[in-house]
Amino acid sequence: MTADVSGREELLRRFFAGVTQYAFAVRMGVADPPLVDYLAEMLVRFAKSDAMYAMRNPRGERLMQVTDMLAEAQARQGAARRRLHCHIGDFTLFWTGVYPEIADRMRQGHKDSLLDYRRQGKRNYYIASTLPADEEASPPDDVLKRLSDNFELCVYGLTEVRRQWEQREGESGAPLLL
Repeated sequence: MTADVSGREELLRRFFAGVTQYAFAVRMGVADPPLVDYLAEMLVRFAKSDAMYAMRNPRGERLMQVTDMLAEAQARQGAARRRLHCHIGDFTLFWTGVYPEIADRMRQGHKDSLLDYRRQGKRNYYIASTLPADEEASPPDDVLKRLSDNFELCVYGLTEVRRQWEQREGESGAPLLL
């Protein structure tokens, strides 16, 4: 990674940490640093579409729809299954919280058209919290459980995060991209 990309990623990380903390703690009164930190890191990860669509099937094809991710999760075991369920939670939370208008369009006319992303997000975070973790940077069970229990609150909070960054984008005139 070049110093320029690394520097921009660090700026993005600090920006999302600050705006997420502001949205949750100040605007909403939610004092849960591990949860807020997880959400900020998710936003940093998903700023790159490669991370959003990182899950693949055994043939190496990207899993682009939740329906395909769910089917793949059933075929996996242990920590790999946990990672996929966690990713489904992140994927559905990101789209319903940050870009709900795109989430609605993504489901139209596709396999996901009958899925409720909010229900799937809650369910998959809960399932992930019950599966064994691995040595990799996996969120703790209690954070996953809180993401499940407070999914709607997190959706609302991410909507507020988007409002804040759009407001700041408007002030600076520069888009938030890596």
